[in-house]
Amino acid sequence: SGVLAHRQRSGVDIRMGLVLVAGGALGTILGGFIFRGLQATGQIDMVVAMLYVILLGGIGLSMAREAIGSLVAMHQGRPAAPVTRRHHPLIAALPGRWRFYGSGLYISPLAPFGLGIATGVLTAMMGVGGGFILVPAMIYLLGMSTRVVVGTSLFQILFVTAATTLMHAVTTQSVDIVLASLLLIGSVTGAQFGARFAQKVKPEYLRLLLAFIVLTVAFRMALGLTWRPDEIFTVEPL
Repeated sequence: SGVLAHRQRSGVDIRMGLVLVAGGALGTILGGFIFRGLQATGQIDMVVAMLYVILLGGIGLSMAREAIGSLVAMHQGRPAAPVTRRHHPLIAALPGRWRFYGSGLYISPLAPFGLGIATGVLTAMMGVGGGFILVPAMIYLLGMSTRVVVGTSLFQILFVTAATTLMHAVTTQSVDIVLASLLLIGSVTGAQFGARFAQKVKPEYLRLLLAFIVLTVAFRMALGLTWRPDEIFTVEPL
């Protein structure tokens, strides 16, 4: 009971995290093969851009709808509708249930394992940590509480991103150490300003701002896939 209480206080479901890591490792391998296959055919840029448009567009719209609903309720002086967390009916139908004590769930391990595979594939193909896919899926599909989702998703992302980076460095030689170092320094610096800004702004406005940024990026990428310039090729004197 003492171990269980410690896990619940820590906000990390180790058992759930290990299942997600196992699925993520397999997904990373599959994603690597898909990435190299698309790279060989010359279609990797278009496929990655389409994935970004679909995923960012869907997530941005969901975030905007939730944020606008909360803001409307706040301005009308009524409490926002309570959010109930319950796993999807398809998850409940899967066989072979396990108890995930840290999450308070009794579901089949096939659900988080499949989610880990999908996250690993997307991580290998899109070069993202998978958090913007993993976190909503853990909340709305698996029915996990936000308190446990944050720590458990970071636990999974830590191992999967490390494996994906190693895979790309060995197989595709697409890791630029200098550029990655500069991005890391900039990200750490920007995170300090972002944390201070987040403390001064209401969460509803932050979600709405993030939704706007995500939808703007999705629109820009969709425009690049569909808009045809007047001049496809530009000739300039050397």
